[in-house]
Amino acid sequence: MKKNYLLTPGPTAVPPDVSLEMARPMIHHRTPVYMEVFKNVNDGLKKIFYTKNNVYVLTSSGTGAMEAAVVNLLSPGDTALVVNAGKFGERWGKLCEAYSINTIMINVEWGKAVNPEDIRKHLLENKQIKAVFTTLCETSTGVTTDIKTIGKIVKETEAILIVDAISGLGAEEFRTDDWNVDAAIAGSQKALMLPPGLAFIALSDKAWKLAEESKSPKFYYSLKKAKKSLVEEGQTPFTPAISLVIGLNKALNMIQEEGLENVITRHSKLGKAIREAAKVMGLELFAPGTPSNAVTPLKMPSGMDAGVLIKKLKSKYGVTIIGGQDHVKGKIIRIAHLGYMDLFDIIIVISAIEMALVEMGYKLELGKGVGAAQKVLME
Repeated sequence: MKKNYLLTPGPTAVPPDVSLEMARPMIHHRTPVYMEVFKNVNDGLKKIFYTKNNVYVLTSSGTGAMEAAVVNLLSPGDTALVVNAGKFGERWGKLCEAYSINTIMINVEWGKAVNPEDIRKHLLENKQIKAVFTTLCETSTGVTTDIKTIGKIVKETEAILIVDAISGLGAEEFRTDDWNVDAAIAGSQKALMLPPGLAFIALSDKAWKLAEESKSPKFYYSLKKAKKSLVEEGQTPFTPAISLVIGLNKALNMIQEEGLENVITRHSKLGKAIREAAKVMGLELFAPGTPSNAVTPLKMPSGMDAGVLIKKLKSKYGVTIIGGQDHVKGKIIRIAHLGYMDLFDIIIVISAIEMALVEMGYKLELGKGVGAAQKVLME
């Protein structure tokens, strides 16, 4: 018998209590029972986002909320500034181009974070920029972005700040209102401990002003429809993913019981344990300067292929992690410490990596990485 352990940065493991909630008999979404659940969900999401504004729930992956931000806040011919520091920054650019937005790209080397002053420079040079798109945690590189500083910069202009917080929400510190984020986006399959299928977006008053001017085509992703339905009826305009919303209610309750600050501290400690283990194992961090609480990418030892290691971990030890994308495919592994995880998940993945690397011919003293992690986890 072999147990399976999921340590990918999405989807992430789902707590049994959440799965049980989602297994309850189906209810109709236009009933008082569902509306009470949905109200609780909306109240809970505001706390997670640190916002006084409504958080709109979409039935889609996180990319659906990214697209909703583009089509609701901009019009064809508008100019946007996009921070491209990995696959998900790149996705912002592709979404803008798909809707005929004039896109200025700040291309950042993978593994590094954007310098907020570069954003300031572009905003000063080009007053036509209506929106700045960036990412809280770039999942493809394990880099966190200084959203707080960027928010202060963008606030002083006519532009709005739009942040993909899909991987980071609930794992990294992120305060939508305090940090002057005008559109904050998240997804269900990360730190919120649900299967994929729900996306979330919160808008500031500044963002709603642009929404009133937007001429981009939209129907299912119309945030005006979402706002009208929520404010007037306490509902969504279209059929929601009922079971996922019920599961989300349970997951949000679990987060509140642990305490959001404690949840973020837990993520931070798990990430630190992975990094300390990597050091003594001789594995180099891919993003040493701005490490993430959600996922840690590690460079493979010289001459070794990440795909071989990942396959061995899955087939022999039941441990699923993920590799790199594009030009770092085969060169890095990415280990998530995100959502429903505790200290023993970290011990298991480090132990499995140690054994698999030794089997592949890497010179390593077994247990060294596990010991380093244990010291962090016992702090």
